Amino acid sequence: MLIAVPVFNELKYVDRVLDKIRSYWSDVLVVDDGSTDGTGETLAARSDIRLIRHAENRGYGQSLIDAFAYADGAGYDWVITMDCDEQHEPEMIPKFVEQIETDQWDLISGSRYLHPRGDDDLPPSDRRAVNSTITTILNDMFHLGITDAFCGFKAHRVSAMRRLRLDESGYAFPLQLWPQVAAAKLRLTEIPVRLIYNDPTRHFGGSLDDVGNRLRHYLDVLTKETARLTAEPLPTTPPALATNESCCCLCE
Repeated sequence: MLIAVPVFNELKYVDRVLDKIRSYWSDVLVVDDGSTDGTGETLAARSDIRLIRHAENRGYGQSLIDAFAYADGAGYDWVITMDCDEQHEPEMIPKFVEQIETDQWDLISGSRYLHPRGDDDLPPSDRRAVNSTITTILNDMFHLGITDAFCGFKAHRVSAMRRLRLDESGYAFPLQLWPQVAAAKLRLTEIPVRLIYNDPTRHFGGSLDDVGNRLRHYLDVLTKETARLTAEPLPTTPPALATNESCCCLCE
């Protein structure tokens, strides 16, 4: 099993988060998505992680796609994805491992809304509204039964990811993932994770900082992906996962 951590300009958190992750699991891959704040230099100085470095920012989705491809090429059966901003608790890694060991699931998705906790943070109202709207739409369209469409804390069976056709590079990645999960009939479950917003001022960047633009973008990606699945069903024989090695360097 591999822990994969997409990172972009997380100098404030990166060493502390990685140290804590490695106290629970030793195999850690970091995908540095073109950081410019010194994060890249900090990561390069570590000898206890595997590292993919994008020469320029390519997007959150591309970082995950590259992590899946690395896990597949390195022979891992599972990859757990988690963020590096202290909003995903490494203490939850054993809970994901417990579910992995049942061998019942292809995707184990963290949910911040499955079982609310007294120590949950209050999410920014725009993010909660977008999440709720998109989650409802996905459930209505694909009968997924999920409660949190956007939590990035997930465990993915690598052989199941190989069956998907993932190329959405940005923050709309979940709007491609979920329709394909449904189309491939992957076995899905959610587990509760704590709702943490330790920096409500963090932003998406560009036009996505406007909630209306962000929602329209998500719906546009969803519409295009649904149409693509209708026109080009997922292959029954899974291809190898692929990454564009020309855009990144790989270091042990």
